[in-house]
Amino acid sequence: MNENGKRDFFWPSYVDLMTSLFVVMLVLFILSYVKFSKKNKEYQASYKQMQMIKQIDSALAKLDSNSFTYDKDSKRHKLKVNVSFKFNSVDFNDIDKATKKDLIKAGQNLYKLMDSLTQTNKNVSYLLVVEGFAQRNLWNYKKIRDTGYVYSYRRSLGLVNYWISHGFDFTSKERLANCELIIAGSGYFGNRDPNEQNNRRFTIQITPKYKVEEEDL
Repeated sequence: MNENGKRDFFWPSYVDLMTSLFVVMLVLFILSYVKFSKKNKEYQASYKQMQMIKQIDSALAKLDSNSFTYDKDSKRHKLKVNVSFKFNSVDFNDIDKATKKDLIKAGQNLYKLMDSLTQTNKNVSYLLVVEGFAQRNLWNYKKIRDTGYVYSYRRSLGLVNYWISHGFDFTSKERLANCELIIAGSGYFGNRDPNEQNNRRFTIQITPKYKVEEEDL
């Protein structure tokens, strides 16, 4: 093959090689762009979730400090009202009038907060847990531990029903449609105070569930 023939063969091959490389680079660019766009949306979603969580935390801080206190260890709010039942009792008639007034005030404050949260952003749902405990001693803790679950649950149920009877219905689908109420009893267990007398109190846990939709980004 003469010199001209070699040149004629070289340039088409060179063009084909450059074209192939261009196609490869274009495909890599498209794949990188798609991956970057997906990651960017994930970062935006995470940022929006963090902003929403901060707003919710700020709102939860508005709980009346006279009725509630925040426990950093359990990350729950404790009802400061010292509700004292008689031994082996779940009867709310055991509670004196002054304590009942404090419970009404606490229920009103909690209800207003949940009403405000649920009405502000319909994309956020909330899990409201009212959890009761039972004061333990060596005898009941070792011998009749299951009884503690029964008493603590029924006391929590009594508290919720007491609030409902005063107009603070946390199960209302009209006002609190995106709030799910859980009534729980941890008995002689759970996250406890070292002073057993303090374990007659209730804890309130408010957990937001927020999902960023595509149209929000």
